[in-house]
Amino acid sequence: MSAISTTLGEALRMWRARRRLSQLDLAGEAEVSTRHLSFIESGRASPSRHVLLRLAEALRLPLREQNQLLRTAGFAPIYEERAFSSPDMENALVAVEAVLRAHAPFPALAVDRHWNLVLANDTARQMLIGIDERLLRPPVNVLRATFHPQGLAPRILNLAEWRHHVLSRLRRDIDQSADPVLEALHTELSGFPFPASRRPPSSTERIAVTLSIRSEANRGVMSFLSTTTVFGTAVDVTLAELTLECFYPADEKTRKSLMEGMTNPL
Repeated sequence: MSAISTTLGEALRMWRARRRLSQLDLAGEAEVSTRHLSFIESGRASPSRHVLLRLAEALRLPLREQNQLLRTAGFAPIYEERAFSSPDMENALVAVEAVLRAHAPFPALAVDRHWNLVLANDTARQMLIGIDERLLRPPVNVLRATFHPQGLAPRILNLAEWRHHVLSRLRRDIDQSADPVLEALHTELSGFPFPASRRPPSSTERIAVTLSIRSEANRGVMSFLSTTTVFGTAVDVTLAELTLECFYPADEKTRKSLMEGMTNPL
């Protein structure tokens, strides 16, 4: 719950509304009485930490938002939030780096919850060569660098489709986390111009099995499919919010070009 509510009751009502759950629905999911939940939301009763965690689980709250809900109720958070530089994170980051290296020569990168770049393999870094240097100042926001007019946007041939896809995904992330930073990023990206000729997809058009991103490169048009990977067993807030974005060739021409060892910017 990045946008902190004043009271526990307000927080629970906000999350219920986001999850489209009635009091009866949430009470059933969390195995508490509707009466007790009503009293908690109205401030007439204080839940135990155990009950609060059951409510958080039923609301499908991310670890960060579970911690904030506990703080709102006066409890200490239960999930650590370590910096990437922490010794405790070393093994996890070694694993991430191994995945990114093994994905070469195809591009892959890791981002934090706000889409700031954490790690990338050499191919992914090559993709950023030639964009405005201001977009490469840390922290590098991958989505801003992609859709900014001085970023990768002019190279993307299906810009409207890819933009629509990413903004829809970002909206789902916002619905899940209620993160105001992501909301601001969505507003910023939505305001970036894109050529009218690269129109948004029509609702009547045939939808492909998966959407690829097609961009102009030194060796011609490159086409990629993307996959997303997260740590499914993470119990640290920072690690739970780390996302690996791996791109695979969507056609034989792209695969062959990368396998042959491209040395020029993508």
